[in-house]
Amino acid sequence: MESSSSSSPHYSLSFSDYLTLYLLRPVFAVAFVLSLILLGWWLAWKLVLVHVPLVQEIFGLRKKTFKPKPPTRRLSKIYGSMNAQKHASAGGGGNMLTLPL
Repeated sequence: MESSSSSSPHYSLSFSDYLTLYLLRPVFAVAFVLSLILLGWWLAWKLVLVHVPLVQEIFGLRKKTFKPKPPTRRLSKIYGSMNAQKHASAGGGGNMLTLPL
């Protein structure tokens, strides 16, 4: 019987083969995976995330603006008329309030 070493050819790896096998291939693999992750993040940012108000506020893309609601509700009208009457009779003796219905 022949030994297993004599039946298969024995190849010797050179320095460049070791460099490619143990250094360059892992570096290229990690770079490829990171590029896929960054491409996915960039697409998600451009297509979806830039339009989400919470993300806009976190990254400072939009200043938070405060717009008060218009006073169209019944209680707002009542309190608005009370304030107007107080300012109109500011010091007069009339304490009678009329409420609009």
